[in-house]
Amino acid sequence: MTAIKVTKIGVRATALLLTGTVLSGVAFAQQAPQQQPAPAQPASAQQAPTTPVTPVAIPEPTRTIRSLRVEGTQRLEPETVLSYTRIRVGQPYTTEILDQAIRDLLASELLADVSIEGVESGDIVVRVRENPIINRVVLEGNKRLKNDKIVKEIKLAPRQMFTRTAVRADVARIVELYRRQGRFAARVEPKMVSLDQNRVDVIFEIEEGAKSKVRQINIIGNEVFSDGKLRGEMATKQARLTSIFSSNTSYDQDRLAYDQQKLRQFYLTNGYADFRVVSAVAELTPDKKDFIITYVVEEGPRYKFGPVTVDSNIRDFDDKVLAGNLAIKEGAWYNAKMVEDTVDQLSETAGMFGYAFANVTPEFQRDREKLTMTLNFNIAEARRTYVERIDITGNTQTQDKVIRRELRLAEGDAFNTFLVKRSQDRINSLGYFGEKFEIEQKEGSAPDRVVLTANVEERSTGELTLSAGFSSLERFIFQGSIRQRNFRGKGQDLRLSADYSSYSKSVEVGFTEPYLFDQNIALGGTIFRRDYNSFNYLGSDRRTTYEQVSTGGQLVLGVPLTEYWTASARYSLTHDSVGLDENTFFTDGKCDPLKAGRYLCEALGKRWTSAVGLSLIYDSLNSRLRPTAGQRLVVGGDFAGLGGDVKYLRGRFDADKYWNIGGGWIFSAGLEGGYIHSLETAAAGVDPVRITDRFFLGEPQFRGFDIRGVGPRIQRISYTGTVAGGNQTLITDRDQIFDDAIGGRAYYLGKLELEIPLGAGAREMGIRPSIFVMAGANWGVRRPNPTATFTQARFVTNADGSKTTLFDPNDPRWATAELATNADGSPSLLPIQTPQTTIVNGQTVPLYQVPSTDAVAPGQLTTCSVGYSASAGGPCSGTSINSVFNQITDPFVERFLGNTPRPRVAVGIGANWNSPFGPLRLDLAYALTKVEGDDDKLFSFNVGTSF
Repeated sequence: MTAIKVTKIGVRATALLLTGTVLSGVAFAQQAPQQQPAPAQPASAQQAPTTPVTPVAIPEPTRTIRSLRVEGTQRLEPETVLSYTRIRVGQPYTTEILDQAIRDLLASELLADVSIEGVESGDIVVRVRENPIINRVVLEGNKRLKNDKIVKEIKLAPRQMFTRTAVRADVARIVELYRRQGRFAARVEPKMVSLDQNRVDVIFEIEEGAKSKVRQINIIGNEVFSDGKLRGEMATKQARLTSIFSSNTSYDQDRLAYDQQKLRQFYLTNGYADFRVVSAVAELTPDKKDFIITYVVEEGPRYKFGPVTVDSNIRDFDDKVLAGNLAIKEGAWYNAKMVEDTVDQLSETAGMFGYAFANVTPEFQRDREKLTMTLNFNIAEARRTYVERIDITGNTQTQDKVIRRELRLAEGDAFNTFLVKRSQDRINSLGYFGEKFEIEQKEGSAPDRVVLTANVEERSTGELTLSAGFSSLERFIFQGSIRQRNFRGKGQDLRLSADYSSYSKSVEVGFTEPYLFDQNIALGGTIFRRDYNSFNYLGSDRRTTYEQVSTGGQLVLGVPLTEYWTASARYSLTHDSVGLDENTFFTDGKCDPLKAGRYLCEALGKRWTSAVGLSLIYDSLNSRLRPTAGQRLVVGGDFAGLGGDVKYLRGRFDADKYWNIGGGWIFSAGLEGGYIHSLETAAAGVDPVRITDRFFLGEPQFRGFDIRGVGPRIQRISYTGTVAGGNQTLITDRDQIFDDAIGGRAYYLGKLELEIPLGAGAREMGIRPSIFVMAGANWGVRRPNPTATFTQARFVTNADGSKTTLFDPNDPRWATAELATNADGSPSLLPIQTPQTTIVNGQTVPLYQVPSTDAVAPGQLTTCSVGYSASAGGPCSGTSINSVFNQITDPFVERFLGNTPRPRVAVGIGANWNSPFGPLRLDLAYALTKVEGDDDKLFSFNVGTSF
């Protein structure tokens, strides 16, 4: 608001003048009715009409500014204030000039109020009040949008000048932010708190309101497809209980336009070439909580493909051959997506023959009577193109040669789209650059020249991992590794890792040179030490069965044979030491089969394995890190026997194929298997393939089963009850059964998996869920010799009819005694009594036990058959008659299970997650089929599993 102040005399004079004018007007109005009208005169006597008088404006007198000063400034200099006006000392001025000066000063947004005094005298005083300075900007009531999201969008900030225009603009920005989130009911109330020194606090009180959902989607004009079918094609969904977790139920104007495209695309792919969306209207309900969207559509008739031809202006192409190879056939329903795919197919075909810039244009001829769409694909004339130059940009660490050696084209070569795509896939597989890398094609210096540009975006290739976690497989896990996959920018791989858990311990150092002497030959080596413990469970107690310590190294040489085939040779030298817990499984310093099992005692020892191997690899994957298309096949064999203590032949294969089926869905199929044949002989009941060289199958390789849960195994089932009572029964509780997996000579495992796409947020977190079905088996070993044979107890009937159980086969009554049975009719078995010995002066001597009735040393173990000694082998004293001390082994049954190629099948869902503490795999799998002895597992999670 502007004002010009004048002197008091001028104000009084003006008031008197206005008063006089009003009073004279009133007097004139009172006299006018009393006058008589003049008599009418003849027309000839009437005077001619007089010409109206135009009032002349009296020009405002021009005055001159005698003096000029500014009052009221605090931070601004007076000169700064006057610089926004055109008034200066000595210049003439009028009221209009002063009014414009006020408007200019207020437009500067530096001042809150402006007035001018001294208009009559020419001594002009510009009195101002400066806009306050913002002390702080406060946001209140915002929960859905954090402060940092809002602050970076608004313009007001501390130490800036406060203006109401800026406040209104920031209110509009905040409201717009909430509308982007679908909160159309959001309200923002700005408030200002005045402080001293002309400072203010600006407070935005925010009422966020609920998200404005899409209550209803109405479609008018559709007859062929139902409303539900069309809604299913849209990205926007109606707010229902079933879509409570969906983020697409909120209104989004951009999504509204996208849905129209989706509708058009759906109809065009189903043959409705005339389809159009007449209108799309989104109405906000009065309470601003919901939207109602209404589409008006025209479907039109359905068309079929008419004749499909190709008209090529490139001499190398045969029009009829090209047309015959197209997927589009006359008589099929029209599909716009097939037309687009055909254009891409023809462009790629032209590119494979060297025509980089071939222009393929589909020409449509619509017959509305026959409802057919005739198509002619016109391939414009083009020149064969050659690669003029290959530019590589963006690589600051990686050397150019590392990228160029993956290119399948060189300067001067004929252009080929297939080789460009293959080069792109190979560079992506390096894992050194961003996933969306593409080789761009640009016109060269001549029409037949093309420039290829590989604009890479490098990402970190160094990895330092220190993690701790918990796994259902390995319990507590501690891992540390350091790796550089692009060492010195030359593509070399240098790695060092160490793992520690209650299940295994290992340390490994490796190095790989992918291009030895700048030739396409890969050479790598690994040195390792692995400490592995096999275990089983008895109830919740985990028992270590055998311990294996492997120390050795391996050299690998890889040579490409063709673009996709590679040959790999390797040599490994390993020293294995297999042992058992002596406190648990040894007796007198030797492995006791009654405690450990004969099959484990046979595996003990130290041995060297010297092996050579050869593999053939076919790899057409579009990425080795996370493939979405292509296939990989590895077939290899190993021969152990170039020196060392072990001789065998082992073959393995592994095949995987991936399909990108669109929309982020990735389908994959995999099959692997192996067989090992020993070149050594073994005694009956002993498999010539050592347990450490056999194949094992289970978690995490085979989901749905526990570690080593599939394949040959020995179960030891104990009895409960006493022989004398005749009530021995087998302990059938799985947790009380000793279960040892012994591995197989052959195995196979197949897998079908479908990766499910998630939103952008989940992808950034590295979460990849999937559903899968797996089938496999492990088999082929000999039935082991039984660990022990238990004697069936016998009894004699006494004269009084009672029965006495015989425990000693040397009893003279044994031959005529009756066989003892349990209540269920099964044989009643006697425990095995094994005489115990000890070593005295290098000699093995038996141990005896003093009778419990002895007064001096009852129950004492001694080497004396009569009496006792103070130390083993010492002089005997006393007269007690001692008995041989025996170790008692209670009866048990051994069952050999799982040695069959019958497939086990499991289905489930799982998810890979690149978690902050390392890669994590979660699986929920159910075993549909299994054989007796298999150990299934419903849920598992593992840290550090490769995927």
